[in-house]
Amino acid sequence: MDDIDRRIINTFQGGFPIVERPFAAAARILGLDEADLIARVKALSEAGTISRFGPMWHAEKMGGGLTLTAMKVPEDRFDEVAAIVNSFPEVAHNYAREHALNMWFVVATERPGRIREVLDEIEARTGLAVHDMPKIEEFFVGLRFEA
Repeated sequence: MDDIDRRIINTFQGGFPIVERPFAAAARILGLDEADLIARVKALSEAGTISRFGPMWHAEKMGGGLTLTAMKVPEDRFDEVAAIVNSFPEVAHNYAREHALNMWFVVATERPGRIREVLDEIEARTGLAVHDMPKIEEFFVGLRFEA
């Protein structure tokens, strides 16, 4: 990452313009060209520096449900189970972890009752237990890269 990439990440973690041409407006804020900003975000994504670039919805404030879950997945089935888990549109993101519970994912639903339905469906399709760890308290952790 160069200084411009750091500025892009630091500037837009707190919000992104909601206008007809958001990348053009965002580029102006950074003193960049729209095409250059788009190319940089794409390169950061393709390099794995950022895992996603998009809005973060607060499912609960929108009347939905949100929970963190984990599974103990045999290593030889990890890719298979990940594909099953990721096939659910309610799965926001999925991470491998070095832990007995080695697959963690977030489930965000349009209605709170759908959470249990999704977890039950994942258990039925994988034959593995899904551990639901609903949020007790919310914390915001910001990340900034020094230029």
